[in-house]
Amino acid sequence: MGCCGEEDSARQWKPLEQRSCTDVLWLLIFILFCIGMAVICGFAIATGAAQRLVFGYDSYGNICGQRNTKMEQSDLSGLDHTDKKYVFFLDPCNVDMINWKIDSIALCVAKCPETDLNTLKQVQNFATKNGSHLCSYQLLPSKYTSSSEASTLCPRLPVKSSIPVPFFHRCAPVENGCYMKFIKGLTTFISDNSVLQRVITGIMTSKEIIVGLCLLSLVLSMLLMVVIRYISRVLVWILTILTILGSIGGTAVLWWLYVDHKKLLKEKSNEEDTKVSLDNVKALLVYAIVATVVTVILLLLILIMRKRVALTIALFHVAGKVFVHVPLLVFQPLWTFLALAFFWIYWVAVLLLLGTAGYPEKNEEGYVEFKVSGPLQYTWIYHLVGLIWVSEFILACQQMIVAGAVVTYYFTRDKSNLPATPILSSVCRLIKYHLGTMAKGSFIITLVKIPRLVLMYIHNKLKGKENVCAKCLLKSCICCLWCLEKCLLYLNRNAYVATAINSTSFCTSAREAFAILVENALRVVAINAVGDFVLFLGKVLVVCITGFIGIILLNYQRDYTVWVLPLLIVCLFAFFVSHCFLSIYEMVVDVLFLCFAVDCKHNDGSPGREYYMDKSLMEFMDDSRKAIRSAVGSGAEMKAMASGADSA
Repeated sequence: MGCCGEEDSARQWKPLEQRSCTDVLWLLIFILFCIGMAVICGFAIATGAAQRLVFGYDSYGNICGQRNTKMEQSDLSGLDHTDKKYVFFLDPCNVDMINWKIDSIALCVAKCPETDLNTLKQVQNFATKNGSHLCSYQLLPSKYTSSSEASTLCPRLPVKSSIPVPFFHRCAPVENGCYMKFIKGLTTFISDNSVLQRVITGIMTSKEIIVGLCLLSLVLSMLLMVVIRYISRVLVWILTILTILGSIGGTAVLWWLYVDHKKLLKEKSNEEDTKVSLDNVKALLVYAIVATVVTVILLLLILIMRKRVALTIALFHVAGKVFVHVPLLVFQPLWTFLALAFFWIYWVAVLLLLGTAGYPEKNEEGYVEFKVSGPLQYTWIYHLVGLIWVSEFILACQQMIVAGAVVTYYFTRDKSNLPATPILSSVCRLIKYHLGTMAKGSFIITLVKIPRLVLMYIHNKLKGKENVCAKCLLKSCICCLWCLEKCLLYLNRNAYVATAINSTSFCTSAREAFAILVENALRVVAINAVGDFVLFLGKVLVVCITGFIGIILLNYQRDYTVWVLPLLIVCLFAFFVSHCFLSIYEMVVDVLFLCFAVDCKHNDGSPGREYYMDKSLMEFMDDSRKAIRSAVGSGAEMKAMASGADSA
């Protein structure tokens, strides 16, 4: 992956010109780790897990749809199931909730039942007509109605018709009774399980509206990115006013809906309708209270930050110039999402393969099960670490690509000489020189995240059993690890910027970035607080508009469905989408500031050491410096007045 030279600490500072490979050892470790994940996937496929997962297998170890080899564990193994491509369960409703599996004999059949079979005679006729034997292999169709073993070797009556297209070659009954039983088993902690059924009904009933509102949030987020770029001077005031009106209006609408639903609840007599309305009333009360608290906090923050509006306008104007020269930055979250989605699909597929991997063993009932023994049974832990590390690695690569593009823009004196595609140039530098740094930075986050997830798992398992001291200790550890993770994420992001500028290793870059952040602590707080707060208002605005339209559309379904959960899903999705897009702006602002600080550290404006920054950025930094001095001066003046009053 490119050259592998050592860093020269005494070399002359020339950003973008001198490049060397960084953290090569960590790149080798990461490659070996990925090879290990590939080996796990290969093991699952080699042990027949892929075929068993896709085509299914019976209780005797035979894979459906193919000729099988004989096993010592079962006398009924090694059968030719070339014409029997579907798995049929004798009792599909018998679900083992502890092991999460259907506790029933599984057979390979030629065809799934298309109609309900209520008697053994009908099962026999189905076998004779279609050649699909629904009773165990050792029982001939002619003995279905006469054999004394038919009650145990034949399916439980009535046999429900299966769905037209078998799910992964499994015969699944059309009736929802089995699925609702399974869902109720997963939610035994809920006293009134019918609530879950009504909520699921609400989601299914409102699915078209949910999809439409999610697309609306995507359009609003992209529109907001364009608005930030072209009318930044008016945008801050527009965002502030619309956020105030949206938050107050949304809160008022929620309280009005709560009162209206409560009034209608008193007029209803039907028990089922009363349950639906009661669920809506309770949820609306919670939503209204939360919205009121959030609105009050938001108004206070806007009141405090109002004097920084001019600073914010200049900040967005400077950041907007980056998007003019590097417009593809807007689409960077999309490529990252696609990369993450592809990896997550692969990860889930391998996890499912591991669930069916292993070697045949006979269980207590005499049927064949596939289990992994020895050290291989812990491969899922390795696979879980891979989920976190690779996901963090992909996110780190996005940050490095954005940082590299902005650094290229900043440290190119003549903007007309910028590369045709700064994003592509950044990607090439990343692949050639800095993948090891990404691997190291993402591994540090993984080291913090895994213990936190383990502690959260232990806390959930011990809920209601541990004493007060243990409960407080666990929560304290979880909170401390969460704070540490957030601090490391921020430091990592700035370390990637330093690497993009100076081509130094992760530790060197992190040390330099930390020193610069400490030296400019007041300015970092001022700039980040102003920019991040306004972008947060943008996210809130997208959520408010999406949620308001969702309330109007979903309120028409109040009489027959619980619509408050679909509304929550839509609002969360809207915030997630807007965060993905607007976080690019946050990243650009952070990179610009660090570039400015490094520029000031190495240059003084004299001939031969001219600044790289353009005029607008220099004016913005001067304004921010004056604002900070003014704030510090007013604070010192107040202290002096207080001390004078005390002495008097």
